[in-house]
Amino acid sequence: MSLADLTMRLRDFAAARDWEQFHTPKNLAMALSGEAGELISLFQWLTPEQAAAAMRDPELAADIEDELADVLLYLVRLADVLDVDLIKAANAKIDRNETRFPRISPG
Repeated sequence: MSLADLTMRLRDFAAARDWEQFHTPKNLAMALSGEAGELISLFQWLTPEQAAAAMRDPELAADIEDELADVLLYLVRLADVLDVDLIKAANAKIDRNETRFPRISPG
C-alpha cells in the first residue's frame, strides 16, 4: 500500500463515520501529540539497553507497533486535511538538513 492509498483509506474511514467535522487541523495536531505521548510513555523508564531490546518483548512490541501506527495515521490524516504532500515535504526537509548539517569527512 502506498502513502496515497493509506491517505484515501483514512479519508474514506473518516467520511463513513461523519468524522470530517472533528478532523480540524487543531484537533488532529492535538491527537497526534497525544499519541506521540503514548509512544513515549512506553519507553519512559527503560534503560537505553532495555529500549533497544523492546521489540523482543512480544507484549511491549505490540504496544509500540500500535502507538507508532496511531502516530502515523494521525500524521497522514493531518497532512491530508492540510493538503500537504508528506513525501515532498520530507524530501525538502532532508535537503535543508543536508545544507545545515554537512557530512563529516572520514578520517
